[in-house]
Amino acid sequence: MFNGCSGSTAVVNDNKNIVTTEKAEKNPKKALEYFINGGIYETVGNYEAALTQYEKALMYDTSAGLYYTLAKCNFYLNKLAPALKYARNALDLDSQKVDYYDLLSDIYNYGNKKESAIQTLEKALKLDSLNIELNYKLARLYEDNKPAKAVTIYTRLLNQLGPEWSILTRVAELQEKLGNNEEAINTLKRLLTLDPSNIQLKKLVIEYLFRAKKYDEAMTLVNEIIEIMPYDLEARETKAKIFLAKDDWKKAADEFGYIMAQPDVDLEAKVSIGANYFNKSITDSTLLPIAKSFFQELDRDTTDWQVKMYLGAIALSEKEDSIAIDNFKYVTENANWNVAAWIRLGGLYFDNRKYDEAEVVLNEAIISFPEDFYVNLILGLSLAQQSKHKEAEKYLKKATILNSKDITALSAYAFTLSQIKEDDKAIYYLDRALEIEPDNVQLIGTLAMIYNGLRKFELSDSLYEKALELSPDDPLINNNYSYSFATRGIQLERALGMVKISIEADSLNSSYLDTIGWVYYMLGKYKEAKLYLEKAIETGGESAVMLDHLGDTEFKLDNHNKAIELWEKAIKLDPTKTEIQNKIDKGAI
Repeated sequence: MFNGCSGSTAVVNDNKNIVTTEKAEKNPKKALEYFINGGIYETVGNYEAALTQYEKALMYDTSAGLYYTLAKCNFYLNKLAPALKYARNALDLDSQKVDYYDLLSDIYNYGNKKESAIQTLEKALKLDSLNIELNYKLARLYEDNKPAKAVTIYTRLLNQLGPEWSILTRVAELQEKLGNNEEAINTLKRLLTLDPSNIQLKKLVIEYLFRAKKYDEAMTLVNEIIEIMPYDLEARETKAKIFLAKDDWKKAADEFGYIMAQPDVDLEAKVSIGANYFNKSITDSTLLPIAKSFFQELDRDTTDWQVKMYLGAIALSEKEDSIAIDNFKYVTENANWNVAAWIRLGGLYFDNRKYDEAEVVLNEAIISFPEDFYVNLILGLSLAQQSKHKEAEKYLKKATILNSKDITALSAYAFTLSQIKEDDKAIYYLDRALEIEPDNVQLIGTLAMIYNGLRKFELSDSLYEKALELSPDDPLINNNYSYSFATRGIQLERALGMVKISIEADSLNSSYLDTIGWVYYMLGKYKEAKLYLEKAIETGGESAVMLDHLGDTEFKLDNHNKAIELWEKAIKLDPTKTEIQNKIDKGAI
């Protein structure tokens, strides 16, 4: 009899306890009168007044239908506590009504009691297992924590209803979530067979194929879209991304070139495309001409500083220093506020070990940003990596002043101080850094290296041992400790084992190759020593130390003229090494 209060929304927050009503003598006629009044109030949107009438009806009748109506009204008014109580009352009186379970599950779900909502719907489905709405609600509730169960219910609905877009897309999402990529794709393909001309659906299938790394299938569908809609920029971009996923940057450039030629494409998007090619060209120089053509094309239509910055970087990579500086100066004059761009570009060069190019870029940046921590730090690091320690010192010192707690700045400054023979200062800054990070292996290793240079071997060795306790496989610590042993001619077998750990970590590191070569030399294995020392010079370039080591090795292999030739090269690179000059003068070690 009583099934009103439908179609309204929750508009009131009310945390009061449920309304108690004074019981009167049972009078269904009186109850109906109040119920009708409630319905009238409800039709004009006065839900509170409607609820008052329904509660008065409850004084004269306590049927399951009236409790259900009260539960619905309280629920729509966001009064969850009374709604819950009345919904339970309705089910206590009549446990065979599917609608009662449906309402109770909604109340539980709205109150974030999902497990109770699930249990309630499961009971309802025992009464009506084919109820589409209840099955759909239960599947939605299962999605977060029981996706496999959700898929089972959705599959049952599909068998009952046939292919439904909303259900099939949800099944595809869940299958992907479960790691069943093939099933997810097949689900979407079912939709595509129903609507093969649907472009958005094709794009959705392509998206799933791309994530599943089925690039050839994805490409086939993309080409179908482009054949029909050659001006679809989204499809062009997707095609380019597929090429990039296959590491075919040159073919991707054709699609990106088309996109960049469109006048309605945002400048930032175009710059981003060019920037990606420039970044990749750092490790693949064959892509530099493509990056250059992109930015040159942009330069014809804009005076944006970002374009000039990348053109400067490209000119720098091509050794066109004057063009590079002209472009960089344009940036400093027209975007002198943008320090982040300089840091990003300098950092990119530094991270890819292009220290001389990082130096050029940041020398431009330092003019406009002399007080920026990162500009000083990266410039100092770039100079230090080129062994320009005297030049690096002032920038690294400034970095430690600008940020006295930065470990990288403190340790880099300390290392540079040690290289210019200011060991006491270097130790001071390392001690400051170790106060901040007492177990920092690299700091400990750098301090050990300085003490080793001061021939304070007891202190040095104890620090190296501590570093190895903290990080037994650290390649730099193993290399430096190994070299220390080799130069002293002690624990050579252990030294060989340590440097092999370093070589395994980075087989092209010239310092590691020099160390293992020198360990083999000290072990009297001169052929092995020569092999590694030559490789060290090949990968890292000539240095006085490496040439000296190779010269000693050639001498031990009875190649005396070759040895003298190598020593002479070494002394030209570092005239301060008197021990090398002594060998040249004697013609012997």
